[in-house]
Amino acid sequence: MLTDNPAELRSPAPSLLLRGVKWLMAKRTPVFPHDEAGFHARMTGRPLPEDAPMPGGFRKRFMVEERVVQGQNVVTLHPKAGPAPWHMLYFHGGGFVQPMFTVHWPLVASMIEACGISVTVPLYDVVPEAPHAKQDALADAVFAELAASHDPARIILNGDSAGAHMALALALRLVRSGGPVPGKLALFAPWLDLTLADPAIAAVEPHDLMLKIGTLRACGAMVAGSRDPGSAEVSPLYTPTEELAQLPPTRIWTGRHDIFIVDSRTFVGRLRAAGVDAKLYEYEAAPHVFMAITPTREAKDVFALLREFLAA
Repeated sequence: MLTDNPAELRSPAPSLLLRGVKWLMAKRTPVFPHDEAGFHARMTGRPLPEDAPMPGGFRKRFMVEERVVQGQNVVTLHPKAGPAPWHMLYFHGGGFVQPMFTVHWPLVASMIEACGISVTVPLYDVVPEAPHAKQDALADAVFAELAASHDPARIILNGDSAGAHMALALALRLVRSGGPVPGKLALFAPWLDLTLADPAIAAVEPHDLMLKIGTLRACGAMVAGSRDPGSAEVSPLYTPTEELAQLPPTRIWTGRHDIFIVDSRTFVGRLRAAGVDAKLYEYEAAPHVFMAITPTREAKDVFALLREFLAA
């Protein structure tokens, strides 16, 4: 059954803590340069990116499994009591070109503790040092491994930003293959169109502290390589309706000071038109991937909604 409202404003005003964090963010060097030239300069001749190491305390808080799949590291974290009924396959963000950030680990930990789930995190090789196809191949392999030992109906795909794109793209590949699909799909601030073609995005850009249109278009072109960045193959926003219709129940969380919110609204509308149980949760003045600021009221609300989504 479709949810009653496709979008819901969960926070009409930012919390004091979120305001403070945004103030600090504005003072710091941005994760991504704010123009295309700066992006290319940052990517040229850079040292090989390294994933932020898992905090040492995680081995006391969780049951930890580590393995190598297709030459890339994969970490699974279970509650201390052992594997949980729901298993999340989570892909970190970073524009496909950045490794696991330090802030991603507390985000994963918060989801495990708030929702009582197990989480698998592929630490995928990044573009341009590795082709984007290598990321997709790892995602396919890890899901196949997981589905062989866990009921696919109890697997939820999740990711933030480019990682949310990876989760959605994986779900769509599974739809096309005709094999088992995950039971649910959760997307944090997904990057849905690598070309950012919607002119409405320009009105949000001045409020976004992290993401800029020119930078992302340059990044998207790098990730797409020889493929058309505006095609459905690369930009899930343009997926045919008949494929969207086969997706599982989907929830999206996005801040209103995040340029990806424009495409998130469009995509939820397309999902619902295709008959998918889909809903978008919005947060006033929240920045890109605000749920990674785990102590905030807004992040805690996301985790509570995620818990409710899994319980439904």
